[in-house]
Amino acid sequence: MTDLTDTGRPDILCIGAMLWDVIGRAPRRMAPGADVPGRIRHIPGGVALNVAVALARWRLRPAVLSAVGRDPEGAALVAAAERLGVLTAHLARDTGRPTDTYMGIEDSEGLIAAVADVHGLEDAGDAILTPLDGALSGWAAPVVLDGNLTADLLAGVARDPRLARADLRVVPASPGKAERLEPLIAARRGCFYLNRLEAEILAGRACPDAAAAAQAVVARGAARVLVTDGPRPVACAMAGAPTLTCVPPPVTVARVTGAGDCFLAAHLAAELAGQPRDAALRRAADAAAAHVSGKDVP
Repeated sequence: MTDLTDTGRPDILCIGAMLWDVIGRAPRRMAPGADVPGRIRHIPGGVALNVAVALARWRLRPAVLSAVGRDPEGAALVAAAERLGVLTAHLARDTGRPTDTYMGIEDSEGLIAAVADVHGLEDAGDAILTPLDGALSGWAAPVVLDGNLTADLLAGVARDPRLARADLRVVPASPGKAERLEPLIAARRGCFYLNRLEAEILAGRACPDAAAAAQAVVARGAARVLVTDGPRPVACAMAGAPTLTCVPPPVTVARVTGAGDCFLAAHLAAELAGQPRDAALRRAADAAAAHVSGKDVP
């Protein structure tokens, strides 16, 4: 576990949403308007924090750059993140806004609907990047970028000299936010982690599988793209190299929120450990499947 009394620099920055997830899950298929018994969980979440927590489980030292209120919910969220091995010293806390919240409904088939209240993060804007001018200046290590950031902020990151040497890992957060990544594709910055629907939005067309979707986004200008497709094969495409695929292990679905974040964290951890492309892709697929089944890895 990370020693949070250590003031040294983190290994990785996760920039984006840090909030409370409120997830309601029913054990069977739900129709629109259904009112059914189930379980409701109140857990630390947000793409940036989810990835950071998963990275900490791989014995890395992640820090989150985000906006968290000074309300009781914010204090509890920061304490929970620290217990999970995430460095929180660089958060923007004095935003004047309450701590953000995500509410999702899942059934036995997956996500039914969700509402993300990230107004605190959106209103904070580039204030969350202030540590790049001080304690985190000269950053040249991996950075995970979360599509919950505003379109303007993502466009700014694409040309921000403070992140010019960073290894950008980009995730849209949801299909509705995929188009926010266009400036990063145009700048040929970053490795993109998408589901097939997100990839199709960026490609501007339907694709039959993850491999075709990943190749289509690379054709748009992205340097490297990884695409997941539920229980179907995942793919990794990059300019000038073969497209790789692998089939996730079959599992019984216990949860879906956060699976893509586990996929990204496992892939990044594998690459930082020097694993080749095919092994990193396999580790990522296995980690996402384990998360969906209700397990945490490693």
